[in-house]
Amino acid sequence: MKQKKCRACKEKFSYFNSTQVVCSPSCALTLVKQQKSKEYDKKTRELKASIKTKSDWLREAQTADNAYIRERDRDEPCISCGRHHNGQYHAGHYLSRGACPELRFHPLNNHKQCAPCNNHLSGNLVKYRVNLIKKIGLDMVEWLEGPHEPQKLSVDDIKEIKEYYKEQLKLLK
Repeated sequence: MKQKKCRACKEKFSYFNSTQVVCSPSCALTLVKQQKSKEYDKKTRELKASIKTKSDWLREAQTADNAYIRERDRDEPCISCGRHHNGQYHAGHYLSRGACPELRFHPLNNHKQCAPCNNHLSGNLVKYRVNLIKKIGLDMVEWLEGPHEPQKLSVDDIKEIKEYYKEQLKLLK
């Protein structure tokens, strides 16, 4: 008689019914507990997602965007000071998220920056601008500094942005 692999303990067993998927009653109980646990985890994830606020979604989208920027610029030096070092790197904004929220997720406004420049030198913006002009050109920097339409992002828009940057990060790796 052909043997099957038990879904709970993964051991081979001889079955007496073609629909049998476990080798013993104890494995059947284990399998039921595993399936309930998976269902519970799925429901819990859905409930947690349903109670997230817009700011929670923005934080997650910003995290995905920052990870993408750091990976995109991983071989480049800090945009401000131009040095490579072994310390922590951030995704530093040329125009801050508070001053220009409409450029928060724009890839031309966000570049790899070392932690000292971003945290202790407030972005080191004078040198940031000089190196940004070298990187993307004066006309694009002037466009960034110019007026922009305010954005009113919905939660669905933010979710799309988060997924977009997660996909972009996968493509880079």
